[in-house]
Amino acid sequence: MAKQKSNNPTQQPRGGGVKGGRATVGDWIEGARLRTLPLALVPVILGTAAAIAVEPGQYHWVRALAALGVALALQIGVNYANDYSDGIRGTDDHRVGPPRLTGSGRVRPAVVRTVAFAFFGAAGLLGLWLCFATQQWWLLAVGAAAILAAWFYTGGKRPYGYAGLGEVFVFIFFGLVATIGTAFVQVLFVPQPAWFLAVAAGLFSCAVLMVNNIRDIPTDTLAGKRTLAVRMGVRGSRVVFGLFALLPFLVTVMFGFVYPNALFALFALLLAVPSVIITSTTTTPKDLVLALKLISLGALLWALLMGVGLVLPGFVL
Repeated sequence: MAKQKSNNPTQQPRGGGVKGGRATVGDWIEGARLRTLPLALVPVILGTAAAIAVEPGQYHWVRALAALGVALALQIGVNYANDYSDGIRGTDDHRVGPPRLTGSGRVRPAVVRTVAFAFFGAAGLLGLWLCFATQQWWLLAVGAAAILAAWFYTGGKRPYGYAGLGEVFVFIFFGLVATIGTAFVQVLFVPQPAWFLAVAAGLFSCAVLMVNNIRDIPTDTLAGKRTLAVRMGVRGSRVVFGLFALLPFLVTVMFGFVYPNALFALFALLLAVPSVIITSTTTTPKDLVLALKLISLGALLWALLMGVGLVLPGFVL
């Protein structure tokens, strides 16, 4: 059974990489986990495309950029928040990947937490501007819920990410809320295509989280972190990952009947299928990191091609 770790943010965590030394710019960039950032781009691209497809004259590019800023700030913020929370709990003591800022001891936990809160604050300010621009002040509650969900994924006394609920909240906030919200702030209603695109975006986000957690099954088990992957085991997690990664392409086929050029999004299978094959045939951490990169980039490519297909339905590529 994993030993209980102190939640004192001033306590130096053990393990998790090489001790000592000052964190470099590269360490901070690694802490932002750039490979996950396409997950912030995907719902904004899809939500904007849905808005343009339904109400081309109501497109607001400034609001779209603000929505993108919110998504990016939340994604980076949650990455640093995870670094902090996993570090002080000792979850990263046995990690096999690049050392984390907190877990390696290179940065004081309080500093990492402050940086995470700074990004949450940036997301909040951009969200506040969107409320002012649209005069839809109820969106403040949505934004507050998103920030709380980002923090309590691994933060607090009972983080839901440690109880196997990470995929549920990722699907809701990085799929449904982000995609539908992006479309809404531009046209002030939810276009019908946005609902289906939001489901696809959520599934891709769940796929990225799942393959990351499959890689961490041995270390998460030692740390007492009961992710969905830990609960299901390697075999079940592989099946679920395949469903998460491939089901969005059914949306492509469905949209193809109305928007023929949306079918070009099937080219993203060139990245998604290898990701599924790798995940299904290996448990080597290095290979699973490659699978994560492939599905993350595949989701971005899918969103870009779907967006073009919706916005330019009569254009033949």
